[in-house]
Amino acid sequence: MHKRLLTPSQLVLALLTAGVIGGGGAMLVYGQHAHAAAAPAATAAAAPTPVAAAPNDFPQITQRYGPAVVNISVSGMHKVSDDDDDGGSQPNWPGFDPNDPFFEFFRRFQGPNGGYAGPRSTPVHAQGSGFIISADGLILTNAHVVRDAKEVTVKLTDRREFDAKVLGADPKTDVAVLRIKARDLPTVPLGSARDLKVGEWVLAIGSPFGFENSVTAGVVSAKGRSLPDDSFVPFIQTDVAVNPGNSGGPLFNTRGEVVGINSQIYSRTGGYQGLSFAIPIEVAAKVKDQIVATGHASHARLGVTVQEVNQTLAESFGLDRPEGALVSSVMAGSAAEKAGLKSGDVIRKYNGQPIVASGDLTAMVGQALPGEKVTLSVWRQGKSEELQAKLGDASDKTTQVAQDSHGKGQGRLGLALRPLQPQERREAGVSGGLLIEDVAGAAAMAGVQSGDVLLAVNGTPVRSVEQVRALVAKSDKSVALLIERDGDKIFVPVRLG
Repeated sequence: MHKRLLTPSQLVLALLTAGVIGGGGAMLVYGQHAHAAAAPAATAAAAPTPVAAAPNDFPQITQRYGPAVVNISVSGMHKVSDDDDDGGSQPNWPGFDPNDPFFEFFRRFQGPNGGYAGPRSTPVHAQGSGFIISADGLILTNAHVVRDAKEVTVKLTDRREFDAKVLGADPKTDVAVLRIKARDLPTVPLGSARDLKVGEWVLAIGSPFGFENSVTAGVVSAKGRSLPDDSFVPFIQTDVAVNPGNSGGPLFNTRGEVVGINSQIYSRTGGYQGLSFAIPIEVAAKVKDQIVATGHASHARLGVTVQEVNQTLAESFGLDRPEGALVSSVMAGSAAEKAGLKSGDVIRKYNGQPIVASGDLTAMVGQALPGEKVTLSVWRQGKSEELQAKLGDASDKTTQVAQDSHGKGQGRLGLALRPLQPQERREAGVSGGLLIEDVAGAAAMAGVQSGDVLLAVNGTPVRSVEQVRALVAKSDKSVALLIERDGDKIFVPVRLG
């Protein structure tokens, strides 16, 4: 099991993979489950076209395209260490259910005090879903379904089984492409997630907990959702019942077109609780084309750390509404630095497309290709500017989304400041700024701490206490403090009394 607990501000989301279902706090769950049961046989269909049927004719969609939905079984080995655990409570044993009688045996006798020490390999046995997009055996699924896979078996609804080759997997978008050696296979038609409307009916087919070709239906709850660990993907949120094992399966619209790949659920129990997320088919198709052509997918990088713009920050920067991606830091030598982006800029449009949440920017950049030229509309020092950027290559690095865990407060600013000594500036890696020696009042309530370095107020770099006082005096309801803590930079909004 791969689970990573995040901060409370991210609703304690965790990633769960490799064949184990966990409980505890809220989590984003990726598909895995037990052995699957056989489904009715079906005949092959080539060159599919959307179903010409009445709206919500799900029986006809299921009958026609269900045979193109496959069950995927994976076996392999996963390297773990004694530090891999479930939030610090129990060891991470991929392939074992914590309720399995042998789980306690392995925990006791192969743990830190047992016979093994350091990294070790444990068996992985996982299952998921996928769907055939070409009659000669091209299959789409999730990258996490085939992670650590040594052997991949694809099972059709007519009970035939094939060894599958993983052509490529892209963890950043959670899309993988498989190939099986077969001909005249049933396929599904691909539609457009852009045409989906919130409230529209959708249908999922997959293998939850091993029950092959299970059908569930619901409505589109939202579009363009950004999730903490999948910032490259503008997810489709639905209330379709999706459980471990549905991962990699298709999400159909009412015309029988695949509009997404079911990928995750938000859950406090490890099971479905009404929140499901699918990868838009346009994202998956773009990744598929790259994998088929080159064996891997490339993503662009702008080179900034961004955070959300809330109401307090919007007031601090003079914005008319709390929208955009606030740049808290710019990476040296990045595309952003070459384009002239600065800390304190608020990116409001990307190639003319509005940026409402910070995740919108990350998804747009992540879906672009390295070398693309883009136009950024930014809000800087109370006015709009346009910048041109040539995107870099993300390689294995992603644009970071800064998480602010501060609270809200009122009252005076409450900072005791002093200039940094030359040695302190060198150690902090900054050219200016003020050391926060003591904090109280509104700043303390907002989460500012002693030892933080104050770099800017409302986007203006500061070098003296007098300068800070002058900038705060000009502010009305709130100020935005750019602080550095342990090498990370983030804007903290502080409401003034």
